[in-house]
Amino acid sequence: MKIKNIKFIVNPSSGRQIMKRKIDVLSKMLLDNGYVVGKTFTEKKNDGMIEAIKACNSNFDLIVACGGDGTVNEVVKGIMESDRKLPLAILASGTVNDFARYLNLPNTAIDFYNMIRREKMIEVDIGKVISNNKSNQEYFVNVAAAGMLTNVAYQVQPDVKAILGRMAYYFEGVKELGKQNFDPIRVKIDSVEYVNEEEILLFLVSNSSSIGGFKKLAPEADVLDGLLDVVIIKKSAITDLANIFMNILTGDHINHSNVVYYKTKSVYIESKRTVNIDIDGEYGGELPAKFEVIPKALKILV
Repeated sequence: MKIKNIKFIVNPSSGRQIMKRKIDVLSKMLLDNGYVVGKTFTEKKNDGMIEAIKACNSNFDLIVACGGDGTVNEVVKGIMESDRKLPLAILASGTVNDFARYLNLPNTAIDFYNMIRREKMIEVDIGKVISNNKSNQEYFVNVAAAGMLTNVAYQVQPDVKAILGRMAYYFEGVKELGKQNFDPIRVKIDSVEYVNEEEILLFLVSNSSSIGGFKKLAPEADVLDGLLDVVIIKKSAITDLANIFMNILTGDHINHSNVVYYKTKSVYIESKRTVNIDIDGEYGGELPAKFEVIPKALKILV
């Protein structure tokens, strides 16, 4: 395909002035070289999804999502909900950019412009969450999770995110660790590869290996393999938990006896307790839920 008409969907709270200057420079380069550029700024939750649906239903050839993982998630949801699925480019900003970092996407205006000119694309997998407690389905580009510390991302206030960046997540995480005593969740897990009922502290269903800034949390994950990676941390003593988290940096945590790690196309998880699901850093409903992969669902410029 030939890209000519480009829609920018921008989260103005992500990166603030640095991002604004980068988009201005990039837009000028594109306009000077014959591209048509449209630009929309999001103001509230789901604006990214709504604008992506509009772009897919118009004459645009490419959507550029400008923001963090939450912005990318909204835009991807809009693309997935549309009949005409436009390719996506990600200009990362904001506090957490796990997916852009995983794909090693360019972050300067000139490199990003050259990427658009090349028009090289890959078809990546997308995760889908079907929750019994929600009327609609959710999608994730990076990870769906529940349990210990997964509520940190959406407890951090947007203005604090903008000022402190990634440190805001660390501060909130420390606060949460002080408030909880690692209360385990009893869940039923049902997939072809693994079936069990057990007490766990955390589960992750991941599309990529980089989660929360940790590059090897799901060390064998691959957005091109048509599978999701499941990481389960079982109920553990504090000493075991410390050992697990120390090994996350190298990916060796998956060899711990209290960690279950496997690949699957689909997993169903339920609990008698109210358990919130985190989807790409945002609140995404409650268990029970089915998590499944949609292979090669999205075209991304690289």
